[in-house]
Amino acid sequence: MSEVEYMREAMAEAAEAAALGEVPVGAVIVVDGKIVGRGGNRRESAADPTAHAEMIAIRQASQAVGGWRLVGATLYVTQEPCPMCAGAIVNARVERVVYGCDNPKAGAVRTLYRLLEDERLNHRVVVEQSVLAKECGELLTRFFAELRKL
Repeated sequence: MSEVEYMREAMAEAAEAAALGEVPVGAVIVVDGKIVGRGGNRRESAADPTAHAEMIAIRQASQAVGGWRLVGATLYVTQEPCPMCAGAIVNARVERVVYGCDNPKAGAVRTLYRLLEDERLNHRVVVEQSVLAKECGELLTRFFAELRKL
């Protein structure tokens, strides 16, 4: 699969989250060309502030590979990760992050902070941004426009 196809998989996770009334952010983790983790936001339905798409995908991927180190893994996520998720990405030793749209309020990869590339940390992550950025941003824009109508 291509970068775009993996991001579309993450977008499908985001759409599933939106259908549950969750902020539409989705993620998939790929190791050796295989999706080993998936997640969509579940903060509201799980009553869990850590139930971000990336965190769920990391937990699932760790179970799939049988350990907490996700060496060689690429995380595809529809929106730039927040500080919590960026910290988990570093701690899980994810090799690469590919994200869709920027996160102007909490972006910890490029927008507000650069945690994944911070040389003070013990692990750095290769970052690719703006894959299907317009489409990923539209998922969020539509969701919040609908919320404002209520």
